[in-house]
Amino acid sequence: MKRNAAPLPFLAGLLVTCARLSSQAALDTQPWIVIEGKEGPGKGKHIVLISGDEEYRSEEALPQLAKILSGHHGFRSTVLFAVNPSTGEIDPRKQDNIPGLEALRSADLMVIFTRFRKLPDDQMRFIADYTDSGKPIIGIRTSTHAFDTAAGTKYARFGWQSKEWEGGFGRQVLGETWIAHHGNHGSEGTRGVIPEGAKDHPILRGVRDIWGPTDVYAVRLPLPGDSKPLVLGQVVAGMSPKDPPVAGKKNDPMMPIAWTKTHATPSGKTARVFTTTIGASQDLESEGLRRLLVNACYWALGMEEKIDPASSVAIVGEYRPSPFKFDGFRKGMKPADLAR
Repeated sequence: MKRNAAPLPFLAGLLVTCARLSSQAALDTQPWIVIEGKEGPGKGKHIVLISGDEEYRSEEALPQLAKILSGHHGFRSTVLFAVNPSTGEIDPRKQDNIPGLEALRSADLMVIFTRFRKLPDDQMRFIADYTDSGKPIIGIRTSTHAFDTAAGTKYARFGWQSKEWEGGFGRQVLGETWIAHHGNHGSEGTRGVIPEGAKDHPILRGVRDIWGPTDVYAVRLPLPGDSKPLVLGQVVAGMSPKDPPVAGKKNDPMMPIAWTKTHATPSGKTARVFTTTIGASQDLESEGLRRLLVNACYWALGMEEKIDPASSVAIVGEYRPSPFKFDGFRKGMKPADLAR
């Protein structure tokens, strides 16, 4: 008996389903995530966010920031992670592997939140090329000491103890390298204070009540070059936003925790740079900090006229940030788990 041919609509639907399953399988195994932008002023712009620190859960903070940028503002976001190549799992202790850095070739903005990375030359070259391109850069928290490249290697100048570039990438590009904890780590949180002279800066449009449980970092004053402090860090006597400020020298003067500057490249181009030393995954629960970071992305891209103080910076999906601590990352997580 001759069998009836399958209806064309059924076959077409089967092909579409197979294609979707194949695409989803690829997304589930690739060691980074891409979040396509919805409608918004950022449509057509690509932001690459690079995580990789052992303590402050950048692997949780940056996917959430990416979801906000893409879901509420239209930017296409690629998030990269420190990955153990033998398991495909996120492992911030793996200091020498951040796959996907070639995404920087098409990036309009790099957002970096790494700590003491020892990346091989074939990965570091993408960061070096981007840094020398004159495109904008945003550095978060431990990015002041983003790299620990060894002396004598091709990209040794990026290391935080570099002799060639005093202070390395942190000092030369972002405005400061690692100095010390200024507040007591783990017991004194940070309240953001906007100085009078900075209140009209477009990055601060609509920004209020910045708070985070992470402590204030020490910086050398004044910050180098044309750095302009936008937010000062008031050290508070506890880990609650209701705690009073610490009395004495810790708040006199207060350390800058967010500033802008420019970075002159070897080719003579000038990049816009924004740096903040607050930004752990728990800090991102602060609406004021989320708006500061979103506004900074607009400003870095030269889109400050599109900063809307009433735009949404609401958390996207479920967000339960892990407490900051060494070895406190969620074991067994793969990048695709943070895209959902």
